[in-house]
Amino acid sequence: MRIQPSKWAARALLGSGVLATAAALGGCASQAETGEPVRPAIVAQPQPAAGQTGALYTGDVHARYESALGFRVGGKIKRRLVDVGAAVQADQLIAELDPADLSLQAASTRAALAAAEADLALAAAERSRYQSLRDRHFVSATEFDAVDNKFKAAQARAAEARAALSVAENQAAYTGLRADHAGVITAISGEAGQVVAPGQTIATLARDGEREVEISVPESRIEHYRNGQAAVVELWAAADQRYTGTLREIAPEADAITRTYRVRVTLDDSAGQAKLGQTARVYFAGDEAASAQLVPLAALYEKDGKPALWRLDPQTRQVHLVPVKVSAYREQGVLLSEGVGAQDWIVAAGVHKLREGQSVLPVDGLNRPLKL
Repeated sequence: MRIQPSKWAARALLGSGVLATAAALGGCASQAETGEPVRPAIVAQPQPAAGQTGALYTGDVHARYESALGFRVGGKIKRRLVDVGAAVQADQLIAELDPADLSLQAASTRAALAAAEADLALAAAERSRYQSLRDRHFVSATEFDAVDNKFKAAQARAAEARAALSVAENQAAYTGLRADHAGVITAISGEAGQVVAPGQTIATLARDGEREVEISVPESRIEHYRNGQAAVVELWAAADQRYTGTLREIAPEADAITRTYRVRVTLDDSAGQAKLGQTARVYFAGDEAASAQLVPLAALYEKDGKPALWRLDPQTRQVHLVPVKVSAYREQGVLLSEGVGAQDWIVAAGVHKLREGQSVLPVDGLNRPLKL
């Protein structure tokens, strides 16, 4: 037996469907009236890019003068008195050679000088006798000339022996290797017990005073630089400080392997904290330095294959997409030559989630509201 639903039940179901539809429509209308919620956005102002436009090179800090120190004589190193990193004063002893051989050589030359002086005394006495006989015409001029020549030869041998003794004594004094200027020992290449040749480098001394940054410039760009050109130097250890520098030296030929030219940039006196070996960036200013602006890389947006930024209207709190011109990419951000000014506010992060005319709540990098 088939049971038919009652008329009241059918009406109840119809009424509930109408109420559900009405409720859904009412919810949509309420949501449309409320509108899209205002989202926070990190905003910032472009920074002046003076000193970062143009070319950027990375190098390290060197002393203006670096000396390779070595003994003036050969021998066996007896002891080394300093280590790498030691600060030394002028004339401070760095290393010593074993003086035994040089002392024996000096003693030998002293004995040779004594023999030469004895021969000279004998030749002088003989010449004096022959001079007396010659005055009385007892000997011929030829015999006197022979004795006189022996005397002159003895004089020459004695002078040679004196010079040899002076050299030997100087060499004996060269057993001590001393610093020629105050500075820092940056390298050691000789140890106690090692036999070294004359002039072989034992230690490298970086003199106190001027500091320079050495960089490598490709041969395709070297023609753009000249001695005396201004530069801006930034130490990686103190990225918030910049120093002025001057291009002092350009190598006359490129490196055979890297095909780059060695360039030295002298730091000004204010860079006293620059330590040897520190890494530094060197900026050579370009022509667009006066107007270029630095923005975060995350702020860059692309539309139709061209770069753009979201600029915030401080009055309406709405963002608008503006085209920009990129002049260079840097580790700190992007350099722009056109499109924004130093007083503009731009969205610095999350740019791919924005749309034209969208209202945002401006905040800084610490998520604190900004009053524009």
